[in-house]
Amino acid sequence: MSGKKEVKLKVASAYQRDVGRGIVRVDRITMRKLGIQSGDIIEIVGTKNTAAVAWPAYPEDEGVGIIRMDGTIRKNAGVGLGEEVTIKRADVKEARKVVVAPTEPIMFGGDFVEWLHSRLIGRPVVKGDYIKVGVLGQELTFVVTATQPSGIVQITNYTDFEISERPVKEVEKTTALGVTYEDIGGLKEEIQKIREMIELPLKHPELFEKLGIEPPKGVLLYGPPGTGKTLLAKAVANEANAHFIAINGPEIMSKFYGESEERLRDVFKEA
Repeated sequence: MSGKKEVKLKVASAYQRDVGRGIVRVDRITMRKLGIQSGDIIEIVGTKNTAAVAWPAYPEDEGVGIIRMDGTIRKNAGVGLGEEVTIKRADVKEARKVVVAPTEPIMFGGDFVEWLHSRLIGRPVVKGDYIKVGVLGQELTFVVTATQPSGIVQITNYTDFEISERPVKEVEKTTALGVTYEDIGGLKEEIQKIREMIELPLKHPELFEKLGIEPPKGVLLYGPPGTGKTLLAKAVANEANAHFIAINGPEIMSKFYGESEERLRDVFKEA
């Protein structure tokens, strides 16, 4: 492992066509350095370790020193956009057994287990990875809770694939994969601005301390209903690994004296 070639790259967002496929895009220079080809599996090291299938970069990304990955892979690697990861050729074993658990209670039968297994054939996974799949227009998130053997494994036709009936623990749900930047259509300028105002102070408070600048205490998003304000706030919180609490006015208001204040106090306690 120590003699393996490694490359450091900056994380960029995936294009929509690559979201949810378990792939990353790296340029030909990087592939040559690592001695890999398109379709090979690489290990991605951020604050956590994960793995993905390497595909060639888009022409405009050649020589730029970036790796494009979707929000699921970023979450699995414990990194955000603009941060650095180390990649290397992965030591992959065939998965004898993989167990996944949903992040919320769901009803499923044997056919669904087979269907999900077939969707994930060829996918590299590590214990603790999140997997996001679309089912009948709805997105479901699963967590890999066990693999045999341990380490990076690749799901095959012969893998004993199981879905746990019990969802992952409540504690883990708060950090479960939620909305990512790829889930938001458009709003590129707005995303960039809000990242600078919220994500940067949360992830790199030392920059503000060195400059003697007070980070923003709050941000006001305004616009007509349905333009993506709440979705944007959820995405930023998720990408920054921050706890998000949505408060709707009607949920707080009450006709009974003191009840509104009590509900607000409960929200502050949760925060």
